[in-house]
Amino acid sequence: MSTEPESTDGGEPETTESGEPETTEAGETESTGGGETQGADVSEAAAELAAQRIERERIERRKAERAGPVEAGGKLSGTAADLLAAVRAVESGAKPAATVFEEPPPRRPAPEPVRRQQPLADSSPAAPEAQLVAAVGLVLGEGGAPETLAAQAAAALGEGADDLLRSDPWQLLRVAGVRPEQADGFARALLGAESGPDDERRGRAVTVWLLEQAALAGHTALEMPALVAALAQRAVPDPDAAVQSALAEGDALAFQDGLEEPDEREDGEEGEERPVRVLVGLERYALAEESLADGLARLINSVPKEDGPAEEWERAATAAGGSAAELIRAVAGHGLVLHTGGEASRAEAAVLVDAARGMGLRVWAATHGPLGRQRFSALVRDDSGIATVTGLLSGAEGPGRDREGALDLDLLVVLDAPQLDVETAALLTESLPDGARLVLAGDPSVLWSVGPGRVFADLLAARRCPQVASRRPDPGPLGELVSGVGAGELLQVNASDKEVVIVPVRDAGEAVHRTVQLVADSVPRAIGVPAEQTVVVTPGHGGAAGTRALNAALKERLNPGPGRFGGFDPGDRIAYSPAPGRTVPGQVVGADAEGLRLTCAGAPVVVPKEQVEQCVRHGWALTAHQAVGGRWPAVVVVLPGDAAQALSRPWVYTAFGRAERHLSVVHGVEQALPRAVAEVAAKPRTTRLPLLLTAQETAAG
Repeated sequence: MSTEPESTDGGEPETTESGEPETTEAGETESTGGGETQGADVSEAAAELAAQRIERERIERRKAERAGPVEAGGKLSGTAADLLAAVRAVESGAKPAATVFEEPPPRRPAPEPVRRQQPLADSSPAAPEAQLVAAVGLVLGEGGAPETLAAQAAAALGEGADDLLRSDPWQLLRVAGVRPEQADGFARALLGAESGPDDERRGRAVTVWLLEQAALAGHTALEMPALVAALAQRAVPDPDAAVQSALAEGDALAFQDGLEEPDEREDGEEGEERPVRVLVGLERYALAEESLADGLARLINSVPKEDGPAEEWERAATAAGGSAAELIRAVAGHGLVLHTGGEASRAEAAVLVDAARGMGLRVWAATHGPLGRQRFSALVRDDSGIATVTGLLSGAEGPGRDREGALDLDLLVVLDAPQLDVETAALLTESLPDGARLVLAGDPSVLWSVGPGRVFADLLAARRCPQVASRRPDPGPLGELVSGVGAGELLQVNASDKEVVIVPVRDAGEAVHRTVQLVADSVPRAIGVPAEQTVVVTPGHGGAAGTRALNAALKERLNPGPGRFGGFDPGDRIAYSPAPGRTVPGQVVGADAEGLRLTCAGAPVVVPKEQVEQCVRHGWALTAHQAVGGRWPAVVVVLPGDAAQALSRPWVYTAFGRAERHLSVVHGVEQALPRAVAEVAAKPRTTRLPLLLTAQETAAG
């Protein structure tokens, strides 16, 4: 690596305006919400929400058909035994049926899914009525809460939200961004002496809030001891009772998962019951994970359609050679195949797509975002069959649905598979017709999904289906550097053409100054990459060298203006988030009475002015999670000193891997960088998918 004269940095992990971290254990998450747009983008966002709503209704029907709760073992004690007692109290009639919380019955072979009709593009959920918003605003004002939260609270709590807040002020925690101490103050203002830390309503609400925070950090459920400990930290006097109350009211679900198979026990333990772990999760994610396990089992256990004689598949594999041949042979005989590798491995997925199309299969590929779609389009002979995952599910892109509501295709290749959360993955698997093939392809070393779950990693660990590892390395010094990071080593690569440049800095001010200098002057002059093709990646939005500070400085240098359109001017680079966790880079075109006009991935988008603050940020500088679906000719990675604790091997791997030709590292974390690469792996996520897949395998066997 070559070195430029020093510069420094310091920054903080992303925080909200109130000072709360926006980063999670999984990495940074988007705080922007999904706004309404016009044209194709409206269709995609609205129809995606409709598809998710229909899927949850299907899951609800499936849950209602369950035979009954799982029989528990008599060896349990403590909280687990209390939970079992609660279940049995319901079964015996001691509690009303309305308080039932069910645990999953013994697994059975995956049922045939209920097919959905293609969602309508204009079936977005209705905004809360103005009268309800006004009523909620009055209650919020009485409790000393900002009346600006009225629309969010009305949308989150639904009809009767004002009465609900009066009777249970802690329901304010259902509104994004509200914290327990704020809800406590609201409750004291409304209830006076009746409120207190031991209030049962508070315990239930804080339990749900903690589970929602866990989902933001990537967990689909929490182990009981972790949840109980977190409740104690939030001044809940009786955490066990709070959890049981939340379960009895149906605010959460409890599960018991066996930790070992019978054949793993010692000979003398045959009469003993299997140890279990008790998990608690929100119904939304718990049932989505179960639906996903059913859908994956259906693919794994199915026999793919005989599309093309075996000799044609073999002929295509022979022509491809290498690990691409292994991929084609695996897909020929299996309903689900996993393909792993770096950026260069996309070429193997493209070979598969071309070969399958040559045999007459209806083939579609789906990427994490429009930037990935553009890159993959350049690798295939016919780019007409490439969509984004969200566009495919919403119906805005893709082949459409057949008469049964399934996607009208024979083979689906999903790139960027590590970005799939459990809900999106469940929607995908349930959308596939019988006999279709699914290939999940991606780089297992990048950051996991913004949403809960670690679907790709869990599937790799489960080893239930063929896995093909690409042997095609990413080329050049950048490929060598990124591959080394993936292996836990920060290599000193030979970058004779300045493919990699290290810019040491002392403080945050110098970090911002050097970053602007690199983007506006040094990289265009020395590397030949213009500023509009360079992106800055930093650990978080807040802090002295976060995206907000960097974007302000870059705007002043590259596109100065008064920000007359809600802080934006024509020509500004932006990051548009049509839904939480999804970011599309674009540019401001203008504004009018309808809203802020953008162009994103070549498509026009209009963001209503009331949604601009939530959905649009300046986009010269991005977080790693915002950038994960794209690559740019030049990337400047800013490592603020105060963000050293936010660094991990997946973060560094993802940030460095966004560069195609040139990488500049504005380095202010000293030895924290090599230490993070060598020692700091991805933070673990609690998920149920591995055990659910094992249970499916046992039931099928």
